[in-house]
Amino acid sequence: MLDIDGVHFKDDTGRTVLLRGVNLSGDTKQPGRPDLPSHLSDDFYESADTCSFVGRPFPLDEADDHLLRLKSWGYNIVRYVITWEAVEHAGPGKYDEEFIDYTIQILKKCREHNMYVIMDPHQDVWSRFSGGSGAPFWTLLLAGLNARHFHITEAALIHSESDDKHNFEKMIWSTNYHRLAAATMFTLFFAGRDFAPHANVNGMNIQDYLQTYFTNAMSHFAGRIVEAGLADDPVIGWETLNEPNLALISHENLGIIPKSQELRKGTVPTQFQSMLLGMGIPCTVDVYDFGGFGPKKTGVKTVDPKGLRAWLSPEEVAKADKKYGWKRDERWEMGTCIWAQHGVWDTTTKQLVKPQYFRYTPKGEEITTDSFLETYFREHFRVYAGGIRAEHGSAILFCQPPVMAPPPHFVNTPEAVDRLVYTPHYYDGLTLMNRHWNPRFNVDVMGIMRGKYSSPIFAIRVGEKAVSRNCLKDQLNMIRREGLENMGSIPCFMSEIGIPYDMDACYAYKTGDFSSQLGAMDANHYALEGSGMNYTLWQYSPSNVHEWGDNWNREDLSLWSRDDMVDRETNGTSMSRKRRTESGLESPASTDSEGDSSDIALKKPLRSRFAEDNEGYNDGARALRAFVRPAPIATAGTCCTWSFDLRTRTFEFAFIADPTITAPTEIFFPELQYSEHARVEISSGRFEVDRERQVLSWWSEGGGEQKIRVVEAVGQAGNLRVKKRSGAGWCCPPCVVM
Repeated sequence: MLDIDGVHFKDDTGRTVLLRGVNLSGDTKQPGRPDLPSHLSDDFYESADTCSFVGRPFPLDEADDHLLRLKSWGYNIVRYVITWEAVEHAGPGKYDEEFIDYTIQILKKCREHNMYVIMDPHQDVWSRFSGGSGAPFWTLLLAGLNARHFHITEAALIHSESDDKHNFEKMIWSTNYHRLAAATMFTLFFAGRDFAPHANVNGMNIQDYLQTYFTNAMSHFAGRIVEAGLADDPVIGWETLNEPNLALISHENLGIIPKSQELRKGTVPTQFQSMLLGMGIPCTVDVYDFGGFGPKKTGVKTVDPKGLRAWLSPEEVAKADKKYGWKRDERWEMGTCIWAQHGVWDTTTKQLVKPQYFRYTPKGEEITTDSFLETYFREHFRVYAGGIRAEHGSAILFCQPPVMAPPPHFVNTPEAVDRLVYTPHYYDGLTLMNRHWNPRFNVDVMGIMRGKYSSPIFAIRVGEKAVSRNCLKDQLNMIRREGLENMGSIPCFMSEIGIPYDMDACYAYKTGDFSSQLGAMDANHYALEGSGMNYTLWQYSPSNVHEWGDNWNREDLSLWSRDDMVDRETNGTSMSRKRRTESGLESPASTDSEGDSSDIALKKPLRSRFAEDNEGYNDGARALRAFVRPAPIATAGTCCTWSFDLRTRTFEFAFIADPTITAPTEIFFPELQYSEHARVEISSGRFEVDRERQVLSWWSEGGGEQKIRVVEAVGQAGNLRVKKRSGAGWCCPPCVVM
């Protein structure tokens, strides 16, 4: 069983384990029956109760291929994406046991391939029906919301309802967090008792109803995993709700766009304007674009819902109540805005009455991000953690606060439970929003958000070293330090980080030149290594294609794509030599170690020893050389530092050895980076390389600091050149190459 010792994960031999893997997968955000990628509208609402997520993230008969691919890339963990909708779409308390059974079969495959698994109850902007993923359709009905009118009222922007689905603006989905539907649902989920005291159903406030059913669904799933004998191996634990959001809670003034709302793209209504639009009232709202220096206002636009409301009529509510067995508080008026009912604004005068309604608790206490974390978020964590631990007592709890928010203060509190991990997310915002990698310009966003600079101009980083080597690393180090300060001496696990592959208007897909993706991915990994992070990349999507990306809101972050495979049987096309080179499938004719990371040559590409096709499991991978890199996967002691220079293919690692551990230090030693001529220098002991497993095992001698350095170099064919420090000189001990 994987254990926790301070900031480290430990295996049963006492070695420090570095968790490196991927999210598996964004495909599970949407049902498989019917198959509904976000751009399709057929049966979108009609199948809400009857859909099935069986077959996600991939068919069972494809599991071995996908998992072998991930294993060959050196990964030892997957963050397994599930949604509340997948479990409980049919109605409150009605669990899809077929889907759970199917997931258990995939988890058994993960165990066969020695993969650790974290279960991720995923969501984006609350639900599929509010433009993202996560909660079942019935939760919106419970709140009295009419999802069929979300798009026209801009209560949420829905890909399948856009006029031009191919040009649905990328990342516009994320602005739904600041629109009526998601803002209302998250406020009710975390703080309904305080801000919607009339919203009671079946004798409980909507806050308690939503949290209870969500926790019960995930706890039921955890119990089924335990019954299947999969607790701890492979399922080591559960994460809290993905990317929770404060929504309206702590909002300073509903009539303005707060400075803290950095995410501004497309139409950007104030929260009050969102409420007006939700009642069918036209509004003229600001329009923003996101550029190299962040959001910039470009104009205004009048949004006209044509009298349609984002709220269900009393008759529609009555129908839903009968279907799901709900009895509502008589004070809860249907067919109108829930916030108007609670005095926030007047539907007759159309005036904002309480602009700071969500800024203070009913007791008059001011709410900030910090106080949200210490109250509403902490309360939910207690409920959720208790539910999971009641079923899986040894589960590691991966605690995830809102994106880019500081972690909650758990030190010396009841929430400081054992086997707890801080689980932040991080994306390079400029690259993600602009779909462009600039190796010589970036911004220290974390520093700005934490008030590190008197002016944002001081947060600008210019020059390749400052951007590619330091800017992202400094931000990840800040995130890790905050975790230690607020949550205590516990591990930090970055459960999402990644890059868009459709950069520069999909230039790589047209030319085969993935140099921008290589540079961006390398910079992200340099930051992860420099901050000592455990991580899972977002993401691996088995269904990714160039036309629709990850098949969800035009995102395209998958490490692998069917459309980047060579000689695909599906269409008979063949990838150009340039694309094969940039993807790491062929060796370039020459090496330029001084050039950009895209110029790195491959001495010996990895060919399949697992699959029948001659390109192996690297086929279809994108910017492969940047993420298949050496790393200490099991260390006989305490890790100090490690790094990998992609240009020179130099790996360096230092650790403090524990002489009581007899098992060797194991380093992922990718054949993609190192041929049989690799030069290995160790401070003591001996090592062996298993080329089949791509693992270097090192038995160091004694305690104290130990170091290893590996670089690709010409040597005697069939051997690894080894150097061992011995006094003032060097000697070459024997080694074994398997």
